[in-house]
Amino acid sequence: MKRTTALAHLKRGFFDRPADLVARELLGRYLVHERQEAVHIGRIVETEAYLGPHDLASHSCRKKTPRTAVMFGPPGFAYVYLIYGIHHLINVVTGPGENPSAVLLRALEPVQHIDDKTRGPGLVCRAMHIDRQMNGCDATAGSLYFAASPTGPEGFEIVEKPRIGVDYAGTWAKKPLRFYIRDNPFISRR
Repeated sequence: MKRTTALAHLKRGFFDRPADLVARELLGRYLVHERQEAVHIGRIVETEAYLGPHDLASHSCRKKTPRTAVMFGPPGFAYVYLIYGIHHLINVVTGPGENPSAVLLRALEPVQHIDDKTRGPGLVCRAMHIDRQMNGCDATAGSLYFAASPTGPEGFEIVEKPRIGVDYAGTWAKKPLRFYIRDNPFISRR
């Protein structure tokens, strides 16, 4: 398997912080999936934060279940689940500590070996070849990981908006916990 050595893995400490902070700081970083066939790389351009059990839009607000168990573990692990029976979505568990919170990846800008659309969380997983088999994997090591930009931090403006598709969450649906890079053509929805 060809390894990508130019991209440094983000360490567990990066994820051991509040989900809204991690969601903002993941923008401009990379999601990497090293497979036998190719190394897929996408630049993260849109995220959503889910703050824990008190956040009524978060899966962790309904107690620990077999599906959500990874959210109740340490930060830096992938939380991948199936929605509507057809779309896989990827989140990364955040902290601080073992607070069951996570960041959903909503959109990527293709960088390497991505031929499919990436404007939406289900499309991100399809383009990156991510499915439930990746649920619970350590996203700070191994073949699926987050990486810093090889050129360092970039200058861009971050837009904050309410999350998408969480109307059931009452006042939590209106909180500005969706973050994206202004004017990036790969965001899922303006």
